[in-house]
Amino acid sequence: MAGDRRGWRLCLLGGAVFAVCMTGTTLPTPLYPLYQEKFGFSELTVTVVYAVYAVAVIGVLLLAGNASDAVGRRPVLLWGLGCAAASGVCFLSATGLGWLYAGRLLSGLSAGLFTGVATAYVMELAPRGGGSRATFVATAVNMGGLGCGPLLAGVLAQYAPWPLYLPFAAHLALVACSAAILLRLPETVGERRPLRTVRPQRPGVPAGVRQVFGPAATASFVGFSLFGVFTSVSPAFLAQSLDVTDHAVSGAVVALAFFASTGGQLAVGRVGVGRSLPLGCAGLLTGLALLAGALLWDLLALVVLSALVGGFGQGLAFRGALSAVSGASPADRRAAVISSLFVVAYAGISVPVVGVGLLSEPMGLEGAGLVFIACMAALVVTAAGYLVRRPVATDA
Repeated sequence: MAGDRRGWRLCLLGGAVFAVCMTGTTLPTPLYPLYQEKFGFSELTVTVVYAVYAVAVIGVLLLAGNASDAVGRRPVLLWGLGCAAASGVCFLSATGLGWLYAGRLLSGLSAGLFTGVATAYVMELAPRGGGSRATFVATAVNMGGLGCGPLLAGVLAQYAPWPLYLPFAAHLALVACSAAILLRLPETVGERRPLRTVRPQRPGVPAGVRQVFGPAATASFVGFSLFGVFTSVSPAFLAQSLDVTDHAVSGAVVALAFFASTGGQLAVGRVGVGRSLPLGCAGLLTGLALLAGALLWDLLALVVLSALVGGFGQGLAFRGALSAVSGASPADRRAAVISSLFVVAYAGISVPVVGVGLLSEPMGLEGAGLVFIACMAALVVTAAGYLVRRPVATDA
C-alpha cells in the first residue's frame, strides 16, 4: 500500500513536469494578434510560424523518438526542458519575426522530446496494475498543459503589464521548478546504452501492434487537425469577425477545447477503448458542424460549443488510441511506438493549418475555415467507417 502511494505520488510529479512543458508550447496562441500588430505580418505567416513548431516536433520524433529507450527517460526530458527555456528566452528577446520562428522551433523541439517520452515515463512511474489510471494521467496532463498555455497568456496579457513578456517570464520560472523536480525523480529504464547507439527511425511499429495502430492513428490525426486550427487562427477569427479583442476570452476559448479533451479522456473508462474511438469521431464531426455554423453566422456561442463538443470527441479518441497502442506495444519499444503515434497526430496539426493560412489570403478566414471543415468532415466519416469495420477490442 505504501509502495502504491509512493508510485502514484511519483506519477503525479512526473505528470506535473509534463504539463509545464506542454503549457509553454501553446503560450503564444492568444498573443499572435499582438505580434501581428507589432511586426506587421499576415495570417498566412501566423500559420507558418505555427507549422514550424509542428515540423520540429515531427523531426525530433523521427530522429530521436527512441532515444529514451537507450539513454533513459530523465536525460531526454531534461533536454526538453532546456529547449523550453531557450524558447522562452527567444520570445522575451523578440525584436522581429525571426525570433518568433526560433522560439517556435525550440518549442517544437521541447514538445518532440517530451510527448512520447513523458507519456511512457508517467505510465512507468505508476504502481503495478495502475496502467489505465496512469494512461489517463499522462493524456490529461498533456491536454491540460496545452490548455493552460493560452489561458495563462491570455489572462496575463489582458490584466497584467508587459503582455508580450510576463507570460514567458512566468513560464521560465515554472520550467526551473520542473527541472528541480525531475532531478529527484527515479529513472525507469533499466539497461541503458550510449547515445551514439541511437539511430534515426522511420515511422513504423512492430508487426503485432499494426492492427491496433492503424485506427488509433487515424482518429488521432483528425482530432489534432481540429486543435491545430483552433490554436492557430481562432484568435484572429474572434477579433476580425466577432469583435472579441479581449485576450483572456480568446485564450479561454482555445483552452476550453483542451480541457474538454480531458473530460473526454475521463469518459473512456466508462465506454471502453473500442467504443471510444468511433464515438470520438462522432464528437469531432459534431464539433466541425458547430464550427461551420459559427463561421457562417458569426456566433460566439457556436465557437464555444464547437470547442466543447469537438474537444470532448478528441479526448475520447485520443485516450482510446493511446491506451490501445500502449497496451499492444512491447516494453522496450513503447516510447518509440508512442512517438510514432504522435508523428501522425502532429502531421494533423501542421498540414491542414498551413492550408487554412494559404486559403485565407484569397478566400478570407471564413471561407478557408469552411473548406477545412469540409475536408476534415470527409476524413472523419471515412475514419469512423474504418473503425466500425475494424474495431479495437482492447479496453482502457
